[in-house]
Amino acid sequence: MSSAGSGRPVRLLLADDEHLIRGALAALLALEDDLLVVAEAASGLEALAMALAHAPDVAVLDLQMPGADGVSVATSLRAELPGCRVLIVTSHGRPGHLKRALEAGVRGFVPKTVSAQRLAEIIRTVHAGNRYVDPELAADAISAGDSPLTARETEVLEHAADGAPVAEIAERAALSQGTVRNYLSSAVSKLGAENRHAAVRLARERGWV
Repeated sequence: MSSAGSGRPVRLLLADDEHLIRGALAALLALEDDLLVVAEAASGLEALAMALAHAPDVAVLDLQMPGADGVSVATSLRAELPGCRVLIVTSHGRPGHLKRALEAGVRGFVPKTVSAQRLAEIIRTVHAGNRYVDPELAADAISAGDSPLTARETEVLEHAADGAPVAEIAERAALSQGTVRNYLSSAVSKLGAENRHAAVRLARERGWV
């Protein structure tokens, strides 16, 4: 099969920090006559650099990578390389992640459990200008709804994720300790959590932080 009837293969960038998975995927996609892997990356920052250097048609990005996650890379590519379509593959397909990805202009969002053959079909769909979202992930996102947290509450909760004390969170977020306590208290209340640690866990499960 040729790329959009042009005879030119679809040029791909693969980004995943798990070398074995990335290598296996590259080998499997190389079996497709109309797909050509032109670059590979092991981190978000490397993915962005490789994309700018090779100008792929489609970037296949892991959601969670060191340096910058797939959604952050997609946001940068949307501005710097608008002709590149982005497809995200993930083993953490939580509702909030999907919403962020779509807002960043991502054209495809699929779990890592998808077969290589099916992924090749989805790459072609995305390259043609269409969108593909895994139905199960889409259903989960709809049932979970939007995050009740404000941007500031989300930011403070993210700073609290590693168990940092209020004073340290305040320094990271450039806020007073009292303001940090207020944001944490509000986030805990909105999520119906027992404490801030439970709030972080709940928000993570929904992909809101």
